[in-house]
Amino acid sequence: MSRLITASERIVKARTLIEQARKLERSQEDPWQDFSYAAQVKDLMRQGRELIKFIGYTSGISEEIKEEAKVVFTELDQTEQELLHRK
Repeated sequence: MSRLITASERIVKARTLIEQARKLERSQEDPWQDFSYAAQVKDLMRQGRELIKFIGYTSGISEEIKEEAKVVFTELDQTEQELLHRK
């Protein structure tokens, strides 16, 4: 059986996934036209969301951690917008 990951570890891993997405190599074209790049970014953001999506609903977790999870969720959305969508 796999080991349980604490909420703070999940937040750290989600932030690591954000950094991985930012470090991906972009093509010379628009990022939204490069399907491989877009799929990699979307997959990393999906993994990050799955890590933190239930933190807000879990009992026994401090309000600070729940607020931090909300902030990371917003960062995930913003990162995806920055990396994939036209400006």
